[in-house]
Amino acid sequence: MQAERRRSFTRPHNRICCGSESRIGHVSHIARDNTFLQNLGKVDRTADDIFDEHLQNFMRQQNAANRLQKEFNNYIRCVRAVQAASKTLMDSLNEIYESQWTGHDLLYVQAQNLDMLWQDFTHKLADQVLVPLNTYQSQFPEMRKKIDKRGRKLVDYDSQRHNFQSLQCNPRKRDELKVSRGKELLEEAKRTYEQLNSELHDELPALYDSRVLFLVTNLQTLFAAEQVFHTESAKVYSELEAIVDKLANESQRGSYTLKKSTEPQSPKSPNANSALIINTQPAQNNISPDVEYENGTNFSLGATTDNLPPGVLYRVKATYKYRREDVDELSFDVGDIIRVVEYDDPEEQEQGWLMGIKEDTNEKGMFPANFTKPL
Repeated sequence: MQAERRRSFTRPHNRICCGSESRIGHVSHIARDNTFLQNLGKVDRTADDIFDEHLQNFMRQQNAANRLQKEFNNYIRCVRAVQAASKTLMDSLNEIYESQWTGHDLLYVQAQNLDMLWQDFTHKLADQVLVPLNTYQSQFPEMRKKIDKRGRKLVDYDSQRHNFQSLQCNPRKRDELKVSRGKELLEEAKRTYEQLNSELHDELPALYDSRVLFLVTNLQTLFAAEQVFHTESAKVYSELEAIVDKLANESQRGSYTLKKSTEPQSPKSPNANSALIINTQPAQNNISPDVEYENGTNFSLGATTDNLPPGVLYRVKATYKYRREDVDELSFDVGDIIRVVEYDDPEEQEQGWLMGIKEDTNEKGMFPANFTKPL
C-alpha cells in the first residue's frame, strides 16, 4: 500500500506537453514531489547549520522589533492623549481664573509655555524616535521574502539533484540527452541557490549585529527627549504653584472676600492715625485698665478681672479672623480666647495693638484690638 501511495506521487505525466510550459510544469512537479519525499525522509535535503542559526537570530530580532514598534506606537498615542487632556485642563483653568485675581496673566503665559513643551515633545518622539524605528523594522519583511525565496531555490536544487541522480542510476535506460539536460538544470539550480545563500550569509549577520547600535541610538534619543520635557515642564509647574500660593495668601487676608451688606464689615487693622491710648497700669479693685479711643469709647468696658492668672490684665474673644503679617504678631480664628498682658518693653507698644496669649496654644504676640471684644 505504501509503495502504491509513493508511486502516485512520483509517476510522470501521461499528457504530452511542449515548449517552456512543459518544462516549467515538469520542474514544479518534481519540486513538489521531492518536498513531500524530503518530509518523509525518503530524499536527502541540503543542510546548512550556520544558516539555520542565522535564521533563528533573524526571527528573534524581527519579533523584538515588531514588539518594540507596537508598544512605542501605543506609547505615542497615550502621550498625545495626555497632551490633549493637559491643554483642555489649562484652557478650563484660564477660563475660571478670574481676571482680578493675582497672577491671572502669568497663568495664561505658563499655560502657553506648557502647551509648547508638549508639542515639542510629541514632535521629537514622532520624528526622532518613531521614524527611525519604522525604518529599522521595514528591513525585516524584505529580508523575509529573500529567505523564503532561498528556501524555494533550495527545494528546486534538491529536486534537480535527485532527478539527475535518478537519470544516472539506470544504465540500461540511460538517455544521454536527458542526462545532459538534467545536468544543465542541476547546475543552474545550484548556481541560483548558492548565490542567494551566499548573500544571506553576509546580510543576516550584519542585520543581527545592527540591533545593538540601533537600540542604543533610539533609546538615547527617547530618554533625552523625556528628560528635557520633564525638566522644563517641572519649571512651568513650579511657576504655576507659586501663582496659586500667592492667591492663597491674599485670600487668607480677605482680599477676595465678598462682604454682605446685611452684615457688619470686618474692621481694618489699626494704623498710625489711630489714637488708641492704653494704660498699662495693673487694675485695682476689679477695675479694668483704662483703654480708650479718641472718641472716649472704653475698649475694656465690661471686661472682668476676677480669677485671672498673675500678669493677665483681662481676657478678650476674637470676633474676626486674623492672620499675622509679621513674626511677632498673633494669628487667631473667630471665637478664640486671648489673655491680654503687658508688653515686655513698653516702648514697643503700638497704637491700636494689644499683647496677648492664646489660651488654647499659649502662643504670644501682638494683635489688633478692634478684631476682638472684652470678656
